[in-house]
Amino acid sequence: MQYRHYKGGLYELVCEATLEADLTPMIIYRAADGSIWARPKTVFFEPVEVDGMLVPRFAPVS
Repeated sequence: MQYRHYKGGLYELVCEATLEADLTPMIIYRAADGSIWARPKTVFFEPVEVDGMLVPRFAPVS
């Protein structure tokens, strides 16, 4: 599934994983340039403030 970052980039959610150290749920995702990234699931899906409004950090692209 594709997601758009609030700054405009497109990313593909690759999978969910678990961080071994403390069992934090993680999201593994791929940028358009092929680089692979990981964020805690709570951070990936949390809203961020932009110009005084809360928007999703990553919004699903239909």
